[in-house]
Amino acid sequence: MNNRNRGKNTGDDTLFSSQKQIDKLKLAIQDMHYLLSRNYAEKASSELVGNHYRLKARQIQALRGASASENQIQNRKNKELQIIDLKDKTVYLDGFNVLILLESLLSEAYVFEGSDGCFRDLSGVHGTYKRVNQTQKVIELIALFFYKSQAEQLVWIFDKPVSNSGRIKEIILDFAKENNLNWNVELEFNPDKFLVENTEIIVSSDAWILDYCKNWFNLVKYLIREEKLSINLVKML
Repeated sequence: MNNRNRGKNTGDDTLFSSQKQIDKLKLAIQDMHYLLSRNYAEKASSELVGNHYRLKARQIQALRGASASENQIQNRKNKELQIIDLKDKTVYLDGFNVLILLESLLSEAYVFEGSDGCFRDLSGVHGTYKRVNQTQKVIELIALFFYKSQAEQLVWIFDKPVSNSGRIKEIILDFAKENNLNWNVELEFNPDKFLVENTEIIVSSDAWILDYCKNWFNLVKYLIREEKLSINLVKML
């Protein structure tokens, strides 16, 4: 096992731990909600609000991830399923979205709860995925969820163009075989589009997917509560 994790960036404590910064972010998210609910573009809104409150780039990134319009919030809530709704169903999991968020959470990176009740982080895949110390634990947590949900099947969807997507597929399938789990892993060139167009139940915190999917389940929120996960939460709301 290597020594990598998805913990905080240098400087994140300065940006996200002081009450002064938290207060600024709380005001900023209220302004974003106001603008987005009046159909202002997200990028322009975040630049305007970011300039007004003199936010740094990572604070603006967090702000964008946590913000949504009133229509988006209601639409997402209307489609959100509970754990009981997953019994005997096939659930599709937005692979890198869920994997990296949970790796970040377990690495004690800062995590943000959005206006829609979803948790998000500041990590991402930039053309390549690197396994970290927390990867195995994440897969085990998702297995616990799978058992408790009594879902029929779990299908992980990963971005085919991302380097090492084939390797993480092997790791997950090996784990599923060892533990007798009805899991499958598929690599797609456009996973977001695939998930929205071809599936009934999705696990993701990706805003675009949540806006256009049929139904979704808030896995990270469920795991935080059910498995009593420790979380380095920035309370912006």
